[in-house]
Amino acid sequence: MASAHAHAHAHAIAAPGLLLGAYPERVAPAADWLGGQLGQWGALLGLAQQRGATRLQGFVAAVGQLDAQYAALGRVALREQALTLRRDFSLHGLSEPLTVQAFALLRAVAVQELGVRPFDTQLVAARVMLNRQLAEMATGEGKTLAAAICAATAALAGIPVHVVTVNDYLVARDAQQLKPLYAALGLSVGFVMAAHEPAARRAANACDITYCTAKELVFDYLRDRALRGPRRHGLQQQAARLDPSAAVQQRALLRGLCMAVIDEADSVLIDEARVPLILSRNVANAGERDYHGQALTLARQLQPGAHYLAELTQRVVRLTDGGHQRLDALCHGLPAVWHNQTHREEVLCSAIAALHLYRRDRDYLVHDGKVVIIDEATGRLAPGRVWSRGLHQLIEQKEGCKTSGEQVTAAQITYQRFFARYLRLGGMSGTLREARTELAAVYGLDVVRVALRQPARRLIWPTRLLASRDALWQMVAAQALQLSRAGRAVLIGTDSVADSESLSGVLQQAGLAHQVLNARHDLLEARIVAAAGAPGCVTVATNMAGRGTDIALDAAVAERGGLHVISCQHNSARRIDRQLIGRCARQGDPGSAQTLLTLEQPLIASLLPRWLSRRLWPHGMAGPAWLVALLVRLPQLLEERRQQAQREALQQQDALAERELLVGLHGE
Repeated sequence: MASAHAHAHAHAIAAPGLLLGAYPERVAPAADWLGGQLGQWGALLGLAQQRGATRLQGFVAAVGQLDAQYAALGRVALREQALTLRRDFSLHGLSEPLTVQAFALLRAVAVQELGVRPFDTQLVAARVMLNRQLAEMATGEGKTLAAAICAATAALAGIPVHVVTVNDYLVARDAQQLKPLYAALGLSVGFVMAAHEPAARRAANACDITYCTAKELVFDYLRDRALRGPRRHGLQQQAARLDPSAAVQQRALLRGLCMAVIDEADSVLIDEARVPLILSRNVANAGERDYHGQALTLARQLQPGAHYLAELTQRVVRLTDGGHQRLDALCHGLPAVWHNQTHREEVLCSAIAALHLYRRDRDYLVHDGKVVIIDEATGRLAPGRVWSRGLHQLIEQKEGCKTSGEQVTAAQITYQRFFARYLRLGGMSGTLREARTELAAVYGLDVVRVALRQPARRLIWPTRLLASRDALWQMVAAQALQLSRAGRAVLIGTDSVADSESLSGVLQQAGLAHQVLNARHDLLEARIVAAAGAPGCVTVATNMAGRGTDIALDAAVAERGGLHVISCQHNSARRIDRQLIGRCARQGDPGSAQTLLTLEQPLIASLLPRWLSRRLWPHGMAGPAWLVALLVRLPQLLEERRQQAQREALQQQDALAERELLVGLHGE
């Protein structure tokens, strides 16, 4: 089983030193086809869950037996216990008896330093992650503290730990809020943000525990790879391990890839796995702007259907026979650069995509005169990320922005291959089970579902499909007005920045006070979310609201039925929709949710053409329930499979790109 492979070295200490070198990582891991296949079947049959449940219950019971002993100790005595554990871990590794003691110690320290007592479910999640597995833990069940318990235990054993979370705000917040816990154990904690210079990054990564985003972590790794040159093998690698104080290592930003704990693991390991992380440099090209401008001019002279076919969901443009002939005529008399048929057709398809498939306020924002990509999975801005093969420059010219210049790759890697290089890897999320087969096959990671601390009280209202977007916004506004007047809090999830602002306009016309949370307001996220559980509060959000800061429910709202979530999102993955729904009815609170969509949603329209849906259901569809579910879920299933195939292809392309860069001595 995949878990058997993960448990093979469960007690080992992965840390820099003579054995593993100054920069430990899993170099070129061997393909584990059999482990992946068995992991898929094990995940499908739920064997990992059944196999580990009894053992986890016994572990938590053992921790509970030590509660009274550690609760009676003062700060000085607890600190001494931590020092003793560090010594014992160094001698015996992460053995079960020592891990039990560490968890009991951490529970007592959390009470003294943070004023909270970790629940048994949080201990279960922490143990799962420490055991190189993924914990599916519902929103609001305390993932932040569970990750801290896991990270602190590993750090006591001498393992440098990266705790990976979703944005800079949470990176700084979690590191600062948990600092008293770590300090009481004699552990140091640092954090890395996008604005940090190399010296600050190096200092943060020198700490026992470092909080960071996946993107900053990967780019620091790529900078280290470029610094160290091509990867060494055999005797060269062994010789390098004998000199851990080499000058290159002193300038490295990281201390290797020893252990990572990933929050929102499905977002990082699945949703963002298709995005290659590219360390690039600008190359001046005086003629590039004119070239892209000419491409946009030519693209505007081509007609959809007659000259090209554009697929919105797949972002693919294909020229028709008429398009090839039209392009031949348009390029007659143009400079020689336009005489290469293959190259000009490629750039023209990119120009058409830039004009018609990538939309402002849905796929990107124009911020301070720059095009900034909106991450599809999180709804947040992704500064520094660029589209490749000239697409980004074409969109910049479309929007009248200063072009960033041609990007030449110096190093690249994907999350798929980067996180597989960690010697110990674990994580958590509220939505993992839909992706468990892929997680087992690609990463060898089992998914273990952590039970709710209290029974769920969530009510799911019937899904509705409206005929048009206007009809959808009117129904949403009417429901939000009714519920807010009843003293409940309402969270409305939309697909894009543009949709959130369109709905905001409708709510304003209805005289309904509300807050908007999208990529334009990311700096205000914590404040907006903090107020989203107040009586009568209405919050309109993109899928930024699905992950990150919790919504605290006011007691008066709980008495009136709790938070009501209206999901107008139809994401490419069912998990992302479920993240939003999971915002209500947390920790045993009451709550309700309903999905309201239109027959015009791109995924639904890809399955059922709009002309047909208008003829069959001119006023929208309320039932039968099985047909509504089919129209909503089937296109998502098809899109999930398509994206999984893309990730598999990208994994192969990434490995090929690495070999090519190594041949060119460009690092990775």
